[in-house]
Amino acid sequence: MALPVFTSGVANSHGFVQSPASRQEACSNGTLNDCGAIQWEPQSAEGPKGFPEAGPVDGSLCSAGKEGFSELDDPRGGQWPATDVAAGQDFQFQWKITAAHSTTSFRYFVTKDGWDPNKPLSRDQLEPAPFVDVDYGGAQPPNTYTHDGKMPEGKSGRHVILGVWDIADTANAFYSCADVNFG
Repeated sequence: MALPVFTSGVANSHGFVQSPASRQEACSNGTLNDCGAIQWEPQSAEGPKGFPEAGPVDGSLCSAGKEGFSELDDPRGGQWPATDVAAGQDFQFQWKITAAHSTTSFRYFVTKDGWDPNKPLSRDQLEPAPFVDVDYGGAQPPNTYTHDGKMPEGKSGRHVILGVWDIADTANAFYSCADVNFG
C-alpha cells in the first residue's frame, strides 16, 4: 500500500528585474559567465523585507544577504553591463516572476550622485526614498510583470537601481540590482 508523502519547506525566491537588465539577468542570459550559482537561480535573491530600515546588511544588498550569491555584490570596478536610460524618462520596468506571491509593493531606489562604483552597494550610497513605488495591494502579479514608472530627474552617468519586491504574506522581499547609464 502506498502512503502519501507530505513535504513542507520554506518557499524559495521567485523573481528578478529584467528591465532595466539586472545583474541576475546578465548572469542568467549568458551576458556574463563568471557569476557563480546565481546564473542558475537568478530568481533566488530573497532576504528579509523592510528595506531600507531592515533587510540585507550593507554590502550585500544585491545578493539579498545570501552568501552563495555574493558575486552580485562585487562592484566589478563599475563594469557590470548597463542599460542606457535618460533622467526623467518614462520607463517600463519588468520583473520575471517564476512563482507569484501576494505582493505589497515594487519599489526602486537609485544611487546618489557621487556614489562610489568601486564599493559594494550600501544604504548610504542610495537616495533615501524610492523614486518609484507601486502599491500592489496584496494581489499576485503575473509571471512577467511590467509596469510604468519614471526614471529619477537630474541624474547623469553610471548608477545602480535597487529593485525591491515586497511580499505581503511572508517576512521576505526579493532584491535585484540593475546597472544603468543616464545619458
